[in-house]
Amino acid sequence: MKANPVLMLAVVAALAVGGCAPATDVATAGNPDPAHSARNALDWAGAYRGVLPCADCQGIETVVILSADGTFRSQAKYLGKGDQLFSEEGRFTWNDAGNTVTLAGAEPSRYFVGENRLTRLAQDGSRITGALAENYVLSRIGEGVTERYWKLVELNGQPVPALQREPYLILKAEGARMNGFGGCNGFSGSYELDEATARIRFGQVASTMMACTEGMDVESAFHQVLRSVDNYSLNGDHLTLNRARMAPLARFEAVYLR
Repeated sequence: MKANPVLMLAVVAALAVGGCAPATDVATAGNPDPAHSARNALDWAGAYRGVLPCADCQGIETVVILSADGTFRSQAKYLGKGDQLFSEEGRFTWNDAGNTVTLAGAEPSRYFVGENRLTRLAQDGSRITGALAENYVLSRIGEGVTERYWKLVELNGQPVPALQREPYLILKAEGARMNGFGGCNGFSGSYELDEATARIRFGQVASTMMACTEGMDVESAFHQVLRSVDNYSLNGDHLTLNRARMAPLARFEAVYLR
């Protein structure tokens, strides 16, 4: 049976149109299976950090924190242009496909949500391409106790006074070593951690021996707490060090840019 030439021309034309159709952008594409979108299938809530390209500075160190309740916090620091931090907080929304969030603000920003990463998008929601494309990615920050900068905010139930330099604690995963600043001197030492039972113990603290006009009383109390605690509580960006079932001896907040 001979092929109908008119029908063949129609098929070829249809294929040509389909082959030339522009690709739909990832940020606006519909998702045929909403149950498996980033919004529903990924553990996306958490903190992300990276250095975004900057036209007139060394880079924009950026932290974005997405919360499960639909709110966000962000911080940006322009490297090479001082230590000023630019902070924003508010609500974010998802697109219909469930793969992109828009952070509300004076200049709303869009991020494509992937596995343990956020990719900054252009203002129109398209992917940024070119040699610097990979520099628009923020990687997820660990959410455990280790490898985080913990700012001391309360000791023995009392707020830590404002000092010239803030006391802090960092627990390094490698070698179970810790370091920090007490209020006058830097310190270091070892620790034992059991995350399954939330148990923690600190070894002997080695400290520099400077004398200061402020912070000595905070430092002395801080070191005493480190010698006393045997367990901890972790709730997102908030850490407490405790002894038995007593009230928390020290409270900390995670700091991402400083």
